[in-house]
Amino acid sequence: MLKKLLIAVTVAVSSLPVWAQPDVIPSPPAVAASAYLLMDADSGAVLIEHNADQRLPPASLTKLMTSYVLSYELERGQVNNDDMVTISKNAWAQNPLFAGSSLMWIEVGKQVKLHDLHLGIIISSGNDATVAVAEHLAGSEDAFAGMMNQHAARLGMTNSHFVNSHGLPDPEHYTSPRDLAILAKAIIGFPEEYAMYSQKDFTFNGIKQSNRNGLLWTDPSVDGLKTGHTEEAGYCLVTSAKRDGMRLISVVMGASSTSARERETQKLLSYGFRYFETHHLYAAGTELTTAKVWKGASDVVSLGLKEDVYLTIPRGKSDALDAQLNVDDTLVAPIAGDGQYGELVVNLDGKQQVNVPLVALDSVEQGSIFKRLWDSIVLFFVGLFS
Repeated sequence: MLKKLLIAVTVAVSSLPVWAQPDVIPSPPAVAASAYLLMDADSGAVLIEHNADQRLPPASLTKLMTSYVLSYELERGQVNNDDMVTISKNAWAQNPLFAGSSLMWIEVGKQVKLHDLHLGIIISSGNDATVAVAEHLAGSEDAFAGMMNQHAARLGMTNSHFVNSHGLPDPEHYTSPRDLAILAKAIIGFPEEYAMYSQKDFTFNGIKQSNRNGLLWTDPSVDGLKTGHTEEAGYCLVTSAKRDGMRLISVVMGASSTSARERETQKLLSYGFRYFETHHLYAAGTELTTAKVWKGASDVVSLGLKEDVYLTIPRGKSDALDAQLNVDDTLVAPIAGDGQYGELVVNLDGKQQVNVPLVALDSVEQGSIFKRLWDSIVLFFVGLFS
């Protein structure tokens, strides 16, 4: 049995310009790329997609995963930004494997600070820097590729497989637009490291190189992420932009030129920001209601959510949202903290948009023998008359 409670949907008033809203959202723009996807970074809602699960060569977009693994290890304290990394012959800028590709220009036998190598990956897109980081974290690039694939599986990147840290072509090296959006969302979850993606240039060894993401110069809302290009992959761009509190992630793969990948990305971002809005409906750990507890040391328990709830909807439709809590009818101690005792359901125009567990925010131990006996008697008579 579930007890249904109507609750208010908390919607912040947007500061975006107020436009007359169409009754029906227009069709997405035509995008000149082999595959693409547009996703809200908070809710995870996919707004536009085409061939989003197609396995494609990622070129230097691979470095997003290399950077993510490094960020993950930094956050866990396994390495430090000030670590000095000795450059091997494999990671040397003069490695014939790197001929004609993007480089940070590191020298064999020298020591380079790990943070500088991270900047070299993100801004200079240095293939040499990625190998140096891979060897520092895993001992070899092959072992690091295993780490990359483990992280991809953990993140739910079901159409990705990595064999190197840089993205030079290999038939067994691939990813998809959806997987790259998932990865970008995870990278944004490391705010200190993500801030590097908006840096426009980086100087190392006397050589100044500019970030290859041209949108950093033309769109002030763009603050990441990464470009990629090989003859096999075409021109690729993973972008994130934030406007008035709403953050979108765009993935464009297989465009025809540098300018094309930027132009097609802008089409996606403009459409998403123009016709959709994202709301932070409920915060994790906030009490949404209380429920009666039988046979417990306490008579009530607070119920709420384990994670924040975001919802992306067509712009101007927030008044059509309604929410209800479906609470288990009889809660008997012991009550486990984080245990599920109902659900939160949010509908838009009668269609379900959100269904998440309602959990106990605190645990409730069993009450005294007298309390348990008394509540058992009461529950017996309640059952007779219900």
